[in-house]
Amino acid sequence: QVQLVESGGGAVQPGGSLRVSCAASGSIFSLNTMAWYRQAPGKQRELVASMHSLGNANYADSVKGRFTISRDNAKKTVFLQMNSLKPEDTAVYYCNLFIPGQGAYWGQGTQITVSS
Repeated sequence: QVQLVESGGGAVQPGGSLRVSCAASGSIFSLNTMAWYRQAPGKQRELVASMHSLGNANYADSVKGRFTISRDNAKKTVFLQMNSLKPEDTAVYYCNLFIPGQGAYWGQGTQITVSS
């Protein structure tokens, strides 16, 4: 059974940085996409960044140039480095793993709060 465990959330002042990570466990096909989504209060969940196991990365326009997604395929872990954080980045951040032919899996979410 596939499980995703996130870590690294917390509170930070505007302009600060945070790094979150998500470790996957279980039987995972080597070709997959890992991603970060976020959901702010009263808003729909939105894609922040995604990265295929072969290395292609995509970002939401709102985070381009500030956030960087990376992966350690050997450790089945994905990271999100968040710099120049803004109050509008405040949300619960969810890790997602998509495996073609198998489905999508979600982490439990980690709260990121950007406030002075």
